Amino acid sequence: MRIRDWKIAFSVGLGGMLGAVGRYAISVAFPADSIFPFATLIANLVGCFLLSFLMHLNIIKKRLSPAIFTALTVGLIGAFTTFSTLTLETILLWSEIPILAVSYVFISIIAGLACCFLGLKLAYRLERSSV
Repeated sequence: MRIRDWKIAFSVGLGGMLGAVGRYAISVAFPADSIFPFATLIANLVGCFLLSFLMHLNIIKKRLSPAIFTALTVGLIGAFTTFSTLTLETILLWSEIPILAVSYVFISIIAGLACCFLGLKLAYRLERSSV
């Protein structure tokens, strides 16, 4: 591995650490007192919005080094969001209330797509206003 590759790998690790701490903070802020997994849903929807926003905002891509940009997208947002928890919670919900499990998956996908779309639109709007 070249020095540049090590720098990016270290940056992703640091971003991942921060994303994991952020994910834990969401789970503390929205404890699993109810049967519906709000913490995972919120983390995943915020992650959908942020990833789409950052990936479509050329101002950010141009100003940040590849290591920092990858740390934000792959590291921080990758660790903050959680597909594995979504699937586990879906299986657990299915054993308790199947319709709630189906609703959770449906909400996650539809709202996730909507958040990605909003992130894209906001990025494009900011790009146009800065020109």
